[in-house]
Formats: sequence, C-alpha cells, structure tokens
Amino acid sequence: MRPGKRYRLWGTLYAAVLILFTVYVLLDTFVIPRSYTSVKDGEIRTESSGGDAGITFSAADAAEDSGRQSTGETSDAAEASDTGKTAASASAASASAVTETDTSYDDGSVSITLSTTRYLNTTVYVADITVSSADALKTALAKDTYGKNITEKTSSIAESHGAVLAVNGDYYGAQNRGYVIRNGTLYREAAASADQEDLVIGSDGSFSIIKEGEITAQELLDQGAWQVLSFGPALVEDGEISVDTDTEVDKAKTSNPRTAIGEIAPLHYVMVVADGRTEESSGLSLYELAEFLQSLGVSTAYNLDGGGSSTMYFNGNVVNHPTSGGDTISERKVSDIVYIGV
Repeated sequence: MRPGKRYRLWGTLYAAVLILFTVYVLLDTFVIPRSYTSVKDGEIRTESSGGDAGITFSAADAAEDSGRQSTGETSDAAEASDTGKTAASASAASASAVTETDTSYDDGSVSITLSTTRYLNTTVYVADITVSSADALKTALAKDTYGKNITEKTSSIAESHGAVLAVNGDYYGAQNRGYVIRNGTLYREAAASADQEDLVIGSDGSFSIIKEGEITAQELLDQGAWQVLSFGPALVEDGEISVDTDTEVDKAKTSNPRTAIGEIAPLHYVMVVADGRTEESSGLSLYELAEFLQSLGVSTAYNLDGGGSSTMYFNGNVVNHPTSGGDTISERKVSDIVYIGV
C-alpha cells in the first residue's frame, strides 16, 4: 500500500473514532438514562458521604419498633380497630374541610392562591403559599429514582405524589456535579464550582443561600438541610436584588421562560413561573425576574431551571404554557420537582 493511501486510511479511521466518541459523549450526557438509587415513598433512607445507598428502613418499620418498645410486643385487635376508625374519621373530616377553586386551595394547614399577571410583555404565574408546617414543602425525583437522564413531565411527577402545587426543580440529572439533597437525603456531594450558589431549605422551612466552595454538602446535611437545590443564581438576598443586568445562566438569551421560588416570611412562600419565547409572552431576564420577585416582598429568592422546563402545575392542571421554541406548547421532561403536598 502506498504511504499516501495508508495515511489517508488512518486519517479516516481516526475521524470515524472521534465522531463515534463525540456521539457517545453527547448521548451519555443528554440521553442515556443511568439509575443510581431508587427512592420509595414512606422510606427513611440514610446515605453514606459518598452518595451510595446506606441503611434503608421504612417509616412503618420505625413505627413498629417504637410500638414494640412501648408495649413489649403486645397488641390488642380491638384497640387497633378503634385507632383505624379514628384515623379514618380524621381523614374524612380533613377532606371535607378542603376549599378549592381553579385559583385557590385551603385545607386549614395549607393555603395557596394562584394569580396571573402581565409584566414587561410577559405572562407571569404567581402561587402565594402559606403552610403550618415545613413538611408541606417537598421535592420529588422523576420515576422516584436518583440518576442521570431519568426524566418525567412535571405534571406526571406531581400527580404521582399527590401534589396540590408543583414547579420544575433544578434538573440535577443533566449535570454531573452540584449538591443534591432531597427530603433530608444526601445524593450528590460533588461541588459544581467554588462560586456555585445553592438554595438551602432548612428543616424549619427557612431559606438561605450558600456557595459550594464555602461548605460541604455533608456539613449542610449535618446542620439540618432538608432540601438543597443547585441551579441558580440567587435572585434576592435579605430583600435586595443579588444579580445585575448582565447576569445570565450559561450565556442564555436575555428573555426566557423562568421558574423561581422565594420566601416572604417563615412558612410563607411564592413560586413563580414566567412564560416566554412566544409572540404573546417574551420572557424575562434574570434581573427582571429578580425585580418582580422583590416587588412581591420576598426576603430570599432563587432561580430554578428555566426555558422549556418552566412549568407550573396546580390542582391537577398545568396552568402556564411551557415551550422550548414557541412553535409547540408542551412540557419538557425534567429530573425533579418542588411541590406542596398534603
């Protein structure tokens, strides 16, 4: 074989390998699902610092153990029956106390009012939320699975968890790094960067902003972090706007669909979704979103995943108009949601 042909052959093979490798990397990053940990409702799960599944036991097991300690393994069928009847009556009473409309929900412990407004040629949906307990502010993972490229529509995740209200989360599954703590479980402790701003929701429901370079995920967990969302940036801190007009996420376009969450006062929150990329609704910049949230009186507010992911679900329906390009109104599948459950 002539030297020239040999070199051309090797060049062709090299190019083919490079193309195949690039395709694999793209598929692995954005398409190929990888399941790491299954999350089941009713389980209390502890994780090792490396994020691998540790001891897992169910809430039912915990209750049974507690009962054994207090009763010495004794049981009384009549008493159990009476307890069941009492619980059923309480549940029925609670259900009858629920007042809900297309734009409101109130069950005595959770109150939500939904409003729609126009702001800078953009349709913005605002859910004003008050809860009696921080337990009502929850998160859920697509298919109840922690992993990479494991996705479902926001509405599907919400329905499977009985959510009254839900918005898309931080789409953790599209990243390999960035803290992930959900409902008191540490799933990922690899920092995205020293300057990465995260929202920390404490077990008391309080909001705070941290930088991953200043504290570890394990330290946050030890300090009582209930949820840690890693997208950002922070929009409002101590009532003051914390972004400027040039701040954007990964050089995104100025006006986009947006999702954000904010704290007004203890156990008083707002979830905000702005439509965008359509003729009817242009979308907001991060600074514009921060201005809007500040006008609502938030003390702390945080930017969640936006664009085609931006979705708000309320009382069984998607209330906004999710879109990636404006031609088709449809939900993008995401890794996780933030929701109000009862």
